[in-house]
Amino acid sequence: MTADLFGDLPPGAAGAPSGPDPAIPSPVPPPRAARGKAVLPMPPDPALAALAARLPPGLHLGTSTWSYPGWDGLVYQGEYSESLLSRKGLAAYSHHPLLRAAGVDRGFYAPIPLADHLAYAAQVPEHFRFLVKAPASVCDAWLRGPDGAGRLANAAFLDSASAIRDFIEPATAGLGAKCGPLLFQLSPLAAMADDACAFLARLDAFLSALPPLDPSLTPHACYAVELRDAALLTPRYIKLLRARGVRFCLSARDRLPPVARQAAAQALLDEGRPGPLVLRWMLHGGRPYELAESIYAPFDKLVEEDVPTREAIADVVVRTLRAGQPAYVIVSNKAEGSAPLSCIRLAEAIAARWQG
Repeated sequence: MTADLFGDLPPGAAGAPSGPDPAIPSPVPPPRAARGKAVLPMPPDPALAALAARLPPGLHLGTSTWSYPGWDGLVYQGEYSESLLSRKGLAAYSHHPLLRAAGVDRGFYAPIPLADHLAYAAQVPEHFRFLVKAPASVCDAWLRGPDGAGRLANAAFLDSASAIRDFIEPATAGLGAKCGPLLFQLSPLAAMADDACAFLARLDAFLSALPPLDPSLTPHACYAVELRDAALLTPRYIKLLRARGVRFCLSARDRLPPVARQAAAQALLDEGRPGPLVLRWMLHGGRPYELAESIYAPFDKLVEEDVPTREAIADVVVRTLRAGQPAYVIVSNKAEGSAPLSCIRLAEAIAARWQG
């Protein structure tokens, strides 16, 4: 087995848990909007608008989906159901001065029709960007049972024809200039990861078969790959991505090296030829998804801040922006407890570095 790019994985979490930070005031509940078919954004906040003005235009900061009722008073003005926010909340979400991007996670669970991509694009301003995930039918090596365990090998894993038909063509045609990274988030490979050479050969064949992205249609789009198996994060993997013009997606989550060490892979990828940053801040160090879901809900406050990860993200974002490249950063509620509040803290750290 080739040694991974980052050395041994740390035995503990990336940052020690801490309680809610009193520096972030609890939001004052706004007057409740009447329930109905419209979703109202929060009224303009001069402090957030001033913070947004300090950030470079190449930064596209956003959250992983937008359908959380707990964001009443943070993003939305009113109590809305998850279903209504999923269908009607995007326009209100895009009014937040710091949220200039959004992750479209639903694409992982099933292909998204062209009509839905067109509807997404119609709800947001021109500067907005989407990070869209490819379906699991292409990105998961295993057909999984109800318990999530892999049962059978997935014959469609890394099938380029399926990726083009079910993902690339509808996303690019529907989102157009608002299309950002097209992400292939590969599920844990289990035994397949033990044969790194065979896996990388298969990944290389897949990436080489993807069509070039048309800059006249999607001038801001790029392909990106996110791995969940730390042992495969090697220089050989990064050089493969570089050769194919595909971005390495940094991912802050369990079982992966911390962002500060993943930044070494980004530097190798960009050596002499910088490109966009694609980064997803998914989980607090040491917190599995199910545990984070249970202790952070309803996602209306910071529960456990992860300052080391935040600082490392701010560092790599500013390096990317200073190189003249855009940075796409997507934040999950499971990172610290509330993605919108994490975005505020991260924006403050980026602004301080950018103007420093």
